Amino acid sequence: MAENTTIQVSRQARDHLAQVAKERGMTLGQLVEQLALEQPTAEQVHERIAADRRVVRETIGVDISDVEFDEAPDILGNIYRIAAEKVRAARGAAA
Repeated sequence: MAENTTIQVSRQARDHLAQVAKERGMTLGQLVEQLALEQPTAEQVHERIAADRRVVRETIGVDISDVEFDEAPDILGNIYRIAAEKVRAARGAAA
């Protein structure tokens, strides 16, 4: 069984989290546990990036250095930016 501890938050934060937990059908402790598990540490992020880069290298069969990865364009970010621009333009045309 996991050892429990106490954390201190503002009443406003506690009340908000308690409402969220209630709406999800869980206890406040269960919600905090879930939120904690969803947040990777810096080490976990680094490990995930390294693993993803290994898969890319194996898939395309080219040894791309970490520097080359870091300097590569943010393709997903560019897709999001383009999509957001199209949505804004469509909303502007509809007004």
